[in-house]
Amino acid sequence: VQLQASGGGLVQAGDSLRLSCAASTASVYGMAWFRQAPGKDRQSVATITWSGSASVYSDSVKGRFTIYRDNAKNTMYLQMNNLKPEDTAVYYCAGQSTLYSDYNIWGRGTLVTVSS
Repeated sequence: VQLQASGGGLVQAGDSLRLSCAASTASVYGMAWFRQAPGKDRQSVATITWSGSASVYSDSVKGRFTIYRDNAKNTMYLQMNNLKPEDTAVYYCAGQSTLYSDYNIWGRGTLVTVSS
């Protein structure tokens, strides 16, 4: 299974951006978005269950970001609104290959840069 993230870019503070993560097959259970800013550790941004019925957000993005998925298209999304300069990072999508595994499927990152 492969994951392909896309949708990053350069935006201004307050703008919106939507990231996409396309899976090569339907065999991905829970999924998540992580991000890594320069000089910082990778952190979880948002997670979503296979059905899409439950999601969890980091405090730093709660209320601004929305994670959702379209299983018919094998694609997960991250809608990012009211972007802030501190959201600047490389964003990675990840997935679980089984229901109880760690996030063991990773896509290449997509860079999001937010200017002030």
